[in-house]
Amino acid sequence: MSSAKSYDFGAGRVSVGLVLDFAWGRGPFTATDVMAATGLTRTTAIIAIDKLVEARILEELANARVVGEYRAGRPARRFQLPPNLGVVVGIDSGDFHLTVAVSDLGGSPIAHRRTELNPSDSPERRRDTILSEVDAALTAVGRSATDVLAVCAGVAAPVARDGSTPPHPYGFWERTNPGLTEALQARFSQVLVKNDAQLAAAAELHAGQAAGCSDFVALLAGRRLGAGVVIDGHLLHGAHGGVGEMKAFDYVLGVGTRRGLGSIAESRAAAMLESGDLEDEGVFSRLFPEDVDARHLLKLASSGDPDATVLADQLAHSLARIVGALSSMFDPSRVIICGAVADEIDPILDTARSVLAEESHMPAPELVRSRLGADVVIRGAIITALDEVRGAVLPHLARRRIEAPA
Repeated sequence: MSSAKSYDFGAGRVSVGLVLDFAWGRGPFTATDVMAATGLTRTTAIIAIDKLVEARILEELANARVVGEYRAGRPARRFQLPPNLGVVVGIDSGDFHLTVAVSDLGGSPIAHRRTELNPSDSPERRRDTILSEVDAALTAVGRSATDVLAVCAGVAAPVARDGSTPPHPYGFWERTNPGLTEALQARFSQVLVKNDAQLAAAAELHAGQAAGCSDFVALLAGRRLGAGVVIDGHLLHGAHGGVGEMKAFDYVLGVGTRRGLGSIAESRAAAMLESGDLEDEGVFSRLFPEDVDARHLLKLASSGDPDATVLADQLAHSLARIVGALSSMFDPSRVIICGAVADEIDPILDTARSVLAEESHMPAPELVRSRLGADVVIRGAIITALDEVRGAVLPHLARRRIEAPA
């Protein structure tokens, strides 16, 4: 999952690859900057830079004297990746929601759209909605399909290496991944479709709680359970992309479901309200079963609501069982609770840690919450798309333009 790249431009063109790698993710630079970072001679660096400028992969800026950064001697030439070179698109296709984001090559978001979805929509309708939202996001920032260098879609389903998803007994996986690889490839040149929990793991590793950690699980725990598993620094995948699918929790005592903590909280809260066996001392007891919301319930627990506290304690024990099972399977040093529910999960973490420490045979993993919120998957999609641009798309584009007949 490293972003370090090695570009092969053929004999005599190693220098071009080194300059391209140096330019990625960086602002304006000079040939002297390239020499210091790569060890290239001045002549070799300038030849490589000029090739990339001629190929329109780099642009030359006003020199240092013009912008007031150089006052004596010959002014240094300055270069950068052009801001208009292209964009990437990230997609998060869940059961109940769809998020589409557009980012520049520096990773800065320039468009973000979120739409609620009907989980009973047909795969065809879902696919049309996704394509329509991508088009709308690009149009909003004055971009088109030809500006898109890579697209990465995260789906709530296992995804094989070719972007396909195996059939689900009840059609759930086909709704979240309704043939996205083929549909997106009809419009865009570089397309990746990934499991959403694996993209959450990429986001946590790049900019979250997994920084510097080589053994961790990113646990999506909102509407359903899904795990992105990184062991010995490698993201685990499986023959059909099924590593991290949580069917096993249907059989785990104290969990009994692959639904996420948000869904568990809401169903248990509704059952408590319908039973009428409540303290009648807090806000919880005055809710209607159809109005319960997991994040609101956890906020009530944080405020000391007695019935919400009882519910939070139950959730803590369920979470401890979930993490304990993951620990016995993968032996991670850290488990990161991800998704929107993580923002309010503090009331149950201390109890879950205590239960986990008591019940684990192996040393219990560190249990932490993500700070990337509801956009953890879309952030992972953008990061993965940018990594694809850096490692494959941009070198290919540069090679094609440099080798093109005059």
